[in-house]
Amino acid sequence: MITTIQHSVMPTTRTRSPILQVHDLSIRRDRTVILNGVNWRVDQGENWVILGANGSGKTSLLRTITGYLAPTNGRIELLGEEFGKSDWRELRLHIGVVTNSFGSLIPLCENALDTVISGKFAQLDLWMPVKAADRTAARRLLKRVDAAHLAKREWQYFSQGERQRVLIARALMSRPRLLILDEPCAGLDPVARRDLMAMVDDLAQMRHGPAIVLVTHHVEEITPTFTHALLLRSGEVAAAGPCSDVLTSTQLSKIFGTATKLYRGKDGMRLALQ
Repeated sequence: MITTIQHSVMPTTRTRSPILQVHDLSIRRDRTVILNGVNWRVDQGENWVILGANGSGKTSLLRTITGYLAPTNGRIELLGEEFGKSDWRELRLHIGVVTNSFGSLIPLCENALDTVISGKFAQLDLWMPVKAADRTAARRLLKRVDAAHLAKREWQYFSQGERQRVLIARALMSRPRLLILDEPCAGLDPVARRDLMAMVDDLAQMRHGPAIVLVTHHVEEITPTFTHALLLRSGEVAAAGPCSDVLTSTQLSKIFGTATKLYRGKDGMRLALQ
């Protein structure tokens, strides 16, 4: 049986408006249930990790939040605006997204500076007129992600780790309220993964920075920066709430469908199959 910790997702008392609120979200295509009754709320100051096995609904949830997949039932509210009643193209400017699927859409000859600037307009393959202030802001963001030396280098010559840093700078260009990192460590070696997540931790300390949502399969990528976790299983919320409550051996065994043991240490978490 799937158990939802309702009080962690939809508390009865709140003093602030949420950045993101998902109400009873369902997606069905023909007879296939992709998401079923998902409730989720992200407040300012919270950083969430979304964890689940392949096919659990993580990507579909992200596509729905960003307005690229229409729900069958339920409501999505972003910054107080409701999907279907507001211009989601404008609201997308308040969501920074980093996903590997962007890589194939960026021209091979585009340099890092232009790629970062394109984030201001939520477009790929920059074509909008660029102001001097845009270039200054883009250089500042490249420096923040330790990629200032890449400003003039073309996309085709980046390593996977360098591409992820440039995409994170791009996502920050529009000063988003919500930053979604969709498996940012995919394809990275252990050292590059450690360095990238350390940089994400630094971003989380930004004054007036965005709330961060990390999508991953690996508990090793969950650093202390992340305060809350949403666990998905077969399109439903298995558990949601503070990481200390939700990330347990029992809950992780449920979502991955096999017995697991979660270990916590000074160097982070690791998951072992039993």
